[in-house]
Amino acid sequence: MSEGSIRAAFEGGALVPYIVAGDPTPEATARYADALVEGGADVLELGLPFSEPVADGPTIQAGIRRALDAGMTPQRFLDLVADLDVGIPVVAMTYYNMLYRYGDGDVREFVADAANAGLSGLIVPDLPVEESGELAAACAEHDLALVFIVAPTTTEQRLESIVDQATGFLYVQARLGTTGARTDVSDETTRSLARLPETEVPTAVGFGVSTQDQAREIVAGGADGVVAGSVFVDIVADGEAVPERLAETAAELAAGVAAGR
Repeated sequence: MSEGSIRAAFEGGALVPYIVAGDPTPEATARYADALVEGGADVLELGLPFSEPVADGPTIQAGIRRALDAGMTPQRFLDLVADLDVGIPVVAMTYYNMLYRYGDGDVREFVADAANAGLSGLIVPDLPVEESGELAAACAEHDLALVFIVAPTTTEQRLESIVDQATGFLYVQARLGTTGARTDVSDETTRSLARLPETEVPTAVGFGVSTQDQAREIVAGGADGVVAGSVFVDIVADGEAVPERLAETAAELAAGVAAGR
């Protein structure tokens, strides 16, 4: 699917669930992806495991470790994506070193292979917008979105640059710190949404989203969707009735998104 398919997925409000590819196995990931779609996912975010995931909290770090221990690699990740049949856009979240090393210093190689595998976009949280030119050009060439994260501390000047270059959607960080399920909506979320310049690129709030009420409040506050990760990775880690619980939790969050519109 193309970058445009992501924007289309946000038209009615979007739930973007995250799971780690290969946690605990690629075969399980495929089943879990189907369950999330059954529950109401509009865009699927798959983590490409990296050994130093600086933006991720303990829950996702543990999922990444399980996937790495099980043998997940960039090539296996792309094979997994190519085998998925979920019918919604799939975006990868990973770190720049993974893309750089995959192509021996040329990130265009990963982007080309990602597009051929069926990915619709990339989220690279450790890539500053000022240094994103090469990757952005490669993504544009292959019609992949390059999703930037807007933090509560992002300066006005950098915010304008991010909005100007954003494709697919803008990932608005709900609070400072790393990922991890929370029970409240931070005041930083409202402030971050309020200071965004006008843009046609949809916005999704992540980092801490785990409940239906949070999803409703965030969308009612101006977001076009929510990203939720740790709540799903926790279910995977528990290992009990995983597909059923993933679908149920996705349905609850999707209902929150719908109620907020």
